[in-house]
Amino acid sequence: MAGKDLLPVAEAQQRILDAVSPLPAEQISLAEGLGRVLARNVASRRDQPPMAMSAMDGYAVRAVDVATLPATLKVVGYAPAGHAFDGSVGAGEAVRIFTGAPVPEGADTIVIQENTEQSDEVVRVIDGTAPVGRYIRPAGLDFATGDVLLPSGKVLTARDVGLSAAMNVPWLNVHRKPRISILATGDEIVMPGDPIGRDQIVSSNALSLAAFITAQGGTPLDLGIAPDEEDGLRALAAGARGSDILVTTGGASVGDHDLVQSVLGDIGLEVDFWRIAMRPGKPLMFGRIDGTFLIGLPGNPVSSLVCAIIFLAPAIRKMLGMDNLLPETGTARLGTDLPENDEREDYLRASLSRDDKGDIVATPYGKQDSSMFATIARADALVIRKPFAPALNAGSAVEFIALKDSIFSI
Repeated sequence: MAGKDLLPVAEAQQRILDAVSPLPAEQISLAEGLGRVLARNVASRRDQPPMAMSAMDGYAVRAVDVATLPATLKVVGYAPAGHAFDGSVGAGEAVRIFTGAPVPEGADTIVIQENTEQSDEVVRVIDGTAPVGRYIRPAGLDFATGDVLLPSGKVLTARDVGLSAAMNVPWLNVHRKPRISILATGDEIVMPGDPIGRDQIVSSNALSLAAFITAQGGTPLDLGIAPDEEDGLRALAAGARGSDILVTTGGASVGDHDLVQSVLGDIGLEVDFWRIAMRPGKPLMFGRIDGTFLIGLPGNPVSSLVCAIIFLAPAIRKMLGMDNLLPETGTARLGTDLPENDEREDYLRASLSRDDKGDIVATPYGKQDSSMFATIARADALVIRKPFAPALNAGSAVEFIALKDSIFSI
């Protein structure tokens, strides 16, 4: 264990992930699919296109009839998009056709309209070549009935929603969104817009965490601010019944922790661990109250969000049935010198840029105080420094987590 009674970050992450499980599936309409995680494979219910279709505006003809130019053909019908020509194309005949219309029987190529001259019921092909299959999209070109195009575990993008529609799949089986209650604690905090006492500050944690949970695919429930006394804390904590996770902020540091643990212990809290070898975020707590998991985050705004990125987001992702659970990391060149690290794993707020060679440069901010919310708001990344990492000079390689706002993608 890193340091006295401090749990390494990786072990804390693994304990949380070992405890939580993917949530059951529910059925939703395709219109609600963006950002949801599939619980079952999605297979096409049709061929796309369902029949051979024209890729251009022009004339459906037999290739043999236009092998020698100019060629004069009789126009025997019309095929606009959505309306097939019911007859067939014979020798010396053509059907006026438009993009997306079914290719009529007998035709095996499309002559584009730019290469023709039409007069009354006759079309004259004067230019270009039209070998067999030219400008024809064969049936099943895109996909066929039964093709599995969206696998279980995939986070649905806008493109996936469109693909599902093209596959004629109007309903989806997805993992239920985790319900996550948020309980801020402390006499010193008030909600934005409320009267602020001389010794109070505005609470940002609950609102930022609610937005974070929504962006990660969960459903937040703000329980309010619990005062630093047992009855008030117990009453508000009871509102988390039925939630998948209860997230508390504050009250997990030495001195405060005894109150939170004792009050939540009255309603069945079993603590797995608290205090981790991490900066910011040492006073992190994890446990369970009956069927609800507890993640106790530090009260400092930066510590709260960083711990949410490192511990809460992976838990949400597992509950959603996703495959890649831990934050994605990259490698960058260091933009400034860094001193030797101590026993705690550091997550340094940093900006990202590119040097003259196009390499990514990560530059940690000079001040890393965990109360400074403006720095986490403008940061591009968190630079990771392992416990006891040696001093590094600018230009050295470092690992970082890019700060992404959500799981959503187009």
